[in-house]
Amino acid sequence: MDRKLLTKIKDEWFVLVNPNAGTRKGLKDWDKIRMLLEEAGIPHQFIFTNHKEHAISLTTRNIKKGFRKFIVVGGDGTLNEVVNGIFFQKNVPTNEFLVGMIPVGTGNDWCRMFNVPFKYKDAIEVLKLGNTFVQDIAKVTYYNATKPKGRYFINVAGMGYDAVVAAKTNKDKARGRGGPVVYLKNLFTSLLFYKHSNIEVFINNQKEPCKCQAFSMGVGICKYNGGGMKQLPNAIPDDGLLDMTLIKKLGKLSVIKEISHLYDGSFINHPKVATFTGEKIKITSNPPISLEADGESLGHSPFKFEIIPKSLKVVVGQANRG
Repeated sequence: MDRKLLTKIKDEWFVLVNPNAGTRKGLKDWDKIRMLLEEAGIPHQFIFTNHKEHAISLTTRNIKKGFRKFIVVGGDGTLNEVVNGIFFQKNVPTNEFLVGMIPVGTGNDWCRMFNVPFKYKDAIEVLKLGNTFVQDIAKVTYYNATKPKGRYFINVAGMGYDAVVAAKTNKDKARGRGGPVVYLKNLFTSLLFYKHSNIEVFINNQKEPCKCQAFSMGVGICKYNGGGMKQLPNAIPDDGLLDMTLIKKLGKLSVIKEISHLYDGSFINHPKVATFTGEKIKITSNPPISLEADGESLGHSPFKFEIIPKSLKVVVGQANRG
């Protein structure tokens, strides 16, 4: 038997705090959040992340120490790293973990899906109540230069224009500027130089792809990304299927006109928008297009997506999801 599996399981939570989340709200508000956790009687240990992807290694390291319950104090990107820390390790089945969140990020789109409040006290009350949901997780294989790489994600992956906007927004975050206004600014300014790509989309094992010139694409498990945009309005997080929205080539004025419809999901009724579901999705493109997953800028096409059904238990709010 692997000695790592003999570690005594800890009942307390392990809290990963991203000090830079929400334009450094993670750092500024941590003392307040910690006091609220103690007042709520939630036993925990904590650590600050100090560089990109640090939460991945911190999560796997503390799994070996016996932690099975993790709280993310950060945004969607920090949550993504914790999920990858859980799924990269192979000693403990992923359905033995419990993940909760206290949102301090700029988008907090996963929390929107599961009605986790943005107010710290209310989010901690959700953790204390302990209502859980077992959701699907997705994996994407992509390329970084000529090397294939893999990444798990818990919410939505965006490609094409979506990924370009995310990359610009991430650069702004690194300079201490973030929030919905910055995202909208990048949404409009990125239009000036963006070029469409020829793509092929294969759903499951179909031999004949959907071919078109694409503006933007989203593949995922939950409904929201981009700070509240309902880009996958029909997504069900435990149905064992990936949802995909494909926005075909659009003129710049049409994009601007449709922005408001992204927030209620009605944009999928546009004749230039197609939706798909499948357990596996493959996307090729010419020229290559960029990728983001849960807001984290990654590599480029070609892409392969697959679903891992009902593989992670999460703490959720009580109201309906969606």
